[in-house]
Amino acid sequence: MNKKIKLVRGFQGCKDDQIATAYSLGLRKIGQETIQPDNDATRGKIRKIIHLIEVCDA
Repeated sequence: MNKKIKLVRGFQGCKDDQIATAYSLGLRKIGQETIQPDNDATRGKIRKIIHLIEVCDA
């Protein structure tokens, strides 16, 4: 099953590693959405930037 991830907050005040995590998920602008596989690596990335994104099942 896949996860649909949407960036809902900007990067101002975020740490560099959090910004890099969002970029690795394909999120660069507010409102941008991406679909990622539901695996351990993706879950770890989601956990790291959960305060910036919305997640739902795709």
